Amino acid sequence: CFSPQAFNKTIEKDNSLAVGYFQRGFVHLQLEMYEEALSDYHMAFSHLRENPFIDYKQLGLRHILYAWEVLYSTAAVQCHLQQWQEARVTLEKAVVWRPERRTALLELALERVQDHLFLEPMLVPLGELFRPRKKEVEQLDSKDFLGKPKVISSIIPNDEYIGFEPLRPQKQGFYEPSADALR
Repeated sequence: CFSPQAFNKTIEKDNSLAVGYFQRGFVHLQLEMYEEALSDYHMAFSHLRENPFIDYKQLGLRHILYAWEVLYSTAAVQCHLQQWQEARVTLEKAVVWRPERRTALLELALERVQDHLFLEPMLVPLGELFRPRKKEVEQLDSKDFLGKPKVISSIIPNDEYIGFEPLRPQKQGFYEPSADALR
């Protein structure tokens, strides 16, 4: 069972994360917390910052959040609040944000709102909750950013020793690593 508290912690870490508000809005809707859901969907839309979509692949979420989806879900909440006129206006706004070739869904939604029927909100597909791809995680372990250590400068002539050890007194003209360093 999901709870809004899990999303609260996420949103506190990055309060500009539109998809966080979008997902929490869905949870609030499922819990019949309609005012909170409406607020979350409004926040998600405002954090899209006039962009038609945000692609979250760089963050490990294989999902693109579209502005029309947020508006559609906002209308779904408005239906539950019996705000039928507001839901119709919101859906008309969603038509503007929706790609031209795919407006049939929104036209059907407008008909449902006209008949005072509820809408099912959009959601991020199940299992698509900020999980980096396995291949990306495996690559994190294998990267060696420092490389092998090299002796760049030494006061000892022909010094070939590579490693780190504590300072110790040296014999005149001869360098010998300690027994602990050789192990």
